[in-house]
Amino acid sequence: MLRAIRIHETDNVAVALTPLKQGESFQFGDVSVTLKEDIEQGHKFSLKDIAANENIIKYGTMIGHAVEAIPAGCHVHTSNIKTNLGDVLHYEYHPVAAKQPDAEHRTFQGYVRSDGQVGIRNEIWIIPTVGCVNNVAQAVERQAQQYKQGSIDSIVSFAHPYGCSQMGDDQENTRTILADLIHHPNAGGVLVLGLGCENSNIDVLKPYIGDYDPERIRFVVAQQHEDEIQACLDQLKELAEIVGKDVRTEVPASKLKVGLKCGGSDGLSGITANPVVGRFSDLLTADGGTTILAEVPEMFGAETQLMNRAQDEATFEKTVDLINSFKNYFTAYHQTIYENPSPGNKAGGISTLEDKSNGCVQKSGSAPVKDVLKYGDRLKNSGLNLLSTPGNDLVASTAEAAAGCQMILFTTGRGTPFATAVPTLKISTNTALAEKKSNWIDLNAGTAVEGKTIPEVAEQLYDLVISTASGAPAKSEDAGYHDIAIFKQGVTL
Repeated sequence: MLRAIRIHETDNVAVALTPLKQGESFQFGDVSVTLKEDIEQGHKFSLKDIAANENIIKYGTMIGHAVEAIPAGCHVHTSNIKTNLGDVLHYEYHPVAAKQPDAEHRTFQGYVRSDGQVGIRNEIWIIPTVGCVNNVAQAVERQAQQYKQGSIDSIVSFAHPYGCSQMGDDQENTRTILADLIHHPNAGGVLVLGLGCENSNIDVLKPYIGDYDPERIRFVVAQQHEDEIQACLDQLKELAEIVGKDVRTEVPASKLKVGLKCGGSDGLSGITANPVVGRFSDLLTADGGTTILAEVPEMFGAETQLMNRAQDEATFEKTVDLINSFKNYFTAYHQTIYENPSPGNKAGGISTLEDKSNGCVQKSGSAPVKDVLKYGDRLKNSGLNLLSTPGNDLVASTAEAAAGCQMILFTTGRGTPFATAVPTLKISTNTALAEKKSNWIDLNAGTAVEGKTIPEVAEQLYDLVISTASGAPAKSEDAGYHDIAIFKQGVTL
């Protein structure tokens, strides 16, 4: 078994793929090194004597600089490395040729909706307009299970704390995301539950929703009914009779829209799971499908890779605006732009934001960037898209679902049980996590350094995506997990 890896031939550090002991020796090309201390899995060690202020090179790029001399064979981490990153930058477009595999022309069994979208689930969603009716929505969800019939996968509610006492862009975020979810193809039917006096009440929300099918989307205003729960159940009973008759049909993989996300990353994320997802993204987009890369703060330090893959100069400029606007968001709230990685990331071997970001963007593969979306935008173009979101796992994943993704691929080195509004597949970076948390992990990408190749595990992942899209449940669905989170900004009244 491979015990350590030098990712790029120019790297002056290597990464432990398993716990290593002081005194072990390694050879990487013409470079040999003997460890001067124990190295944990996912952590870096120096391949040469590194001088103070010398750049640390990983992935063939700078991930920071040494703050003190680091002898060969020593641990390279937060105690002796610091970020090189600054604030808002000027960028130039240097396009690179995108590489994509041949199309595989895959298909899956999905639900074709009247608006041309395709769902991978046939669910009924209960969406509150305001947090004041969350408990009502959850009570209705429990009582509505009696109406599950035919092809209905589930009847679920999505609680959130917003919809009132918001101002400006903060309120717009709530209205836009709720309207996006109401149109989601995984929902064969939707009950929108309002209170009646909230800022984002149903009459205010309807212009955001636009055209809708009144058979499939129903509304209840709680203050207008003596028994609001019974009013909701009456609507859900009718919806269930309609939705339960929907059937799956064969559709091309070009109809798939998949969100790409990572969380609880470790030192293996950029070596196993994220490159596997990147290769999958290339496979799906070659088949005409769509992927979204979100979490903008985790592009900082690797953003030029994405900018130079923009399909044209206009898309490049949108990518520059994506990055710099998010930096300005940080500074507007007097926050440090590079206050990252998290404690869990550091424990897993990630030392700087550049270290984290260069691993993170591996999820985007090598396809051209076709479009850049603002928070709350819905997908318009197939291929690889970038979406403006924070790094927060549930906020970013909810935004990807709201943009139209029917499924989220979530890579993790530390593990997490969460799921958003759509099936959320967990992909582990290492075998130990997959074995320990088999109730969370859907695919073990740790095998990519245990005898399998990145392309082989990516084909495995594509098989899993097709199976999930055709109805096989994710581990989080088996557990009954589902949730949403909306990006909070600004003042609360």
